[in-house]
Amino acid sequence: MGIPDHLTCLLRNLYAGQEATIRTGHGTTDWFQIGKGVCQGCILSPCLFNFYAEYIMRNAGLEEAQAGIKIAGRNINNLRYADDTTLMAESEEELKILLMKVKEESEKVGLKLNIQKTKIMAAGPITSWQMDGETMETVADLILGGSKITADGDCSHEIKRRLLLGRKVMTNLVQFSLVTQSCLTLRPYELQHARPLCPSPTPGVHPNPCPLSW
Repeated sequence: MGIPDHLTCLLRNLYAGQEATIRTGHGTTDWFQIGKGVCQGCILSPCLFNFYAEYIMRNAGLEEAQAGIKIAGRNINNLRYADDTTLMAESEEELKILLMKVKEESEKVGLKLNIQKTKIMAAGPITSWQMDGETMETVADLILGGSKITADGDCSHEIKRRLLLGRKVMTNLVQFSLVTQSCLTLRPYELQHARPLCPSPTPGVHPNPCPLSW
């Protein structure tokens, strides 16, 4: 991974021989050794996980694999964000190969693939998959990175979803304004400027004030 030896030595000494005790309503327990994990809230946690994920992907050989999708002349077979990993391929068999490689390398470092949280989405018909005796769910859409992705590639579903989310937020703001109206005394021109704005789904388009009844 190219990490300097003095950094790995520093981290090893930081957590080596660490002990902990648990405080309960009847007192504290005996001290015990901590076998794995980092301190709660430690900034090393996401860094170490990223090292693990990168180590797994490198050993799985995804960069050299032929399976994937061509985007701007470049072969892309995986997208990663934090602990979410998306594998992509042009055929069902290629996707199975990629998934098995990641699964095998993950188990070598003590990480297990969560089948219940793993979803499959395909642009065409696909058979049901089973791994370790569990059936992997096939979906027509999913939320990835905060956006709704559909199998047909239609973005209108995401636009409608964003509009509904914005409308819900504006409704909550209006309710809050109505509750606090009795505590406020605004002149007409102040009320005009205090009116909330409707959300605009298109960047660069200026929103218009919402028609409200005060």
